[in-house]
Amino acid sequence: MPPLFDWRFAADPYPAYAWLREHAPVRKTRVPSGVEAWLVTRYADARQALADPRLSKSPHHHGEQGAHGKGKVGIPGERSANLMTHLLNIDPPDHTRLRRLVSKAFTPRRVAAFAPRVRELADTLIDGFAARGEADLIHEYAFPLPIYAICEMLGVPQQDQEDFRSWAGMMLHQPGSPRGGVGRAVKKMRGYLAELIHRKRAELDHRGEGSDDLISGLIRASDHGEQLTESEAAAMAFILLFAGFETTVNLIGNGTYALLRDPGQRAVLQRAVAEDDEGLLATAVEELLRYDGPVELATWRFATRELTLGGQRVREGEPVLVVLAAADRDPDKFDAPDTLDLARSDNQHLGYGHGIHYCLGAPLARLEGRTALATLLHRLPDLRLAAEPEELRWRGGLIMRGLRTLPVEFTARA
Repeated sequence: MPPLFDWRFAADPYPAYAWLREHAPVRKTRVPSGVEAWLVTRYADARQALADPRLSKSPHHHGEQGAHGKGKVGIPGERSANLMTHLLNIDPPDHTRLRRLVSKAFTPRRVAAFAPRVRELADTLIDGFAARGEADLIHEYAFPLPIYAICEMLGVPQQDQEDFRSWAGMMLHQPGSPRGGVGRAVKKMRGYLAELIHRKRAELDHRGEGSDDLISGLIRASDHGEQLTESEAAAMAFILLFAGFETTVNLIGNGTYALLRDPGQRAVLQRAVAEDDEGLLATAVEELLRYDGPVELATWRFATRELTLGGQRVREGEPVLVVLAAADRDPDKFDAPDTLDLARSDNQHLGYGHGIHYCLGAPLARLEGRTALATLLHRLPDLRLAAEPEELRWRGGLIMRGLRTLPVEFTARA
């Protein structure tokens, strides 16, 4: 069996995942945190596991008591920061109630109305490096774009957004970010969001009206007299930010990298951008999500009772990790799965999950991905890699998949 989770694997995990799909599609493996978990790599098994109610999202069902508190599963620092009541950690009926309330604020209409602002942000960021003829697209474009976008959508005042960029850098170990670790950044974000929500709720109570930002929408959201508590609203705002920014950083970074390594497909997308072909741009983003998506493994699940998955007996309390990156290259589901095909139709990838935990922020991430790629190809049509692929390094971590840096060159423009 090929080695898993070392730096060579991080650079290209797909051959190892192909081996697992063929020889051990559901296999118990010790992950870097020391926890033993079942890795699920075939599409059919993955889709079943993502929607199986016997697999709980709550770490309370993990057989290894205390693993969550020690940061072995879940988001580091979320327990100490009082962030447990978010959609990635709970099951029905609490999940149903919270998702219904959040959906009333985080609407498709709100996302669509934000499109012009995302384009403005993308243009502004490119303006910052276009005259140099070179850039690190992760640090200067893919990373700040979703941070500023989600901060504006949430209603974080502009003077506080650099704090969020700093905390997000700590979570991603961005070059130049202050030291202190993910847990410290989580705690700072949580504290700030709690204070902001308290302030916005007071304004709403005092004036009877508030801003039209997402946090104000979360505060106002109600259903049959139910509303989010301040603690629930803070946890939801945090998870929208946490889950929303890193996935989009990786979508933009991985997607651009894939295009730069495939001149034929990059030319197809550039024509679509020039002709304002929204249909092809949309299918291109779906294919980039499938081909080298931002989320390598779905977040943790725990068996609430014994079940069979891919012919293996999973006992109560055992963790299950669905390998989205492996499932989305399963030849039993996708023709020529290792080939990038931006016009691929009927692309039922699992990049944003499946079932009741399907990513709530997927429409915003897709919008940001489409806009970021289209703006980049329009503004810098001769964009090219400024490093050999083997020189690039990928961020370590179990759930997300993304480049640390993406150095590029292009014709300098005023």
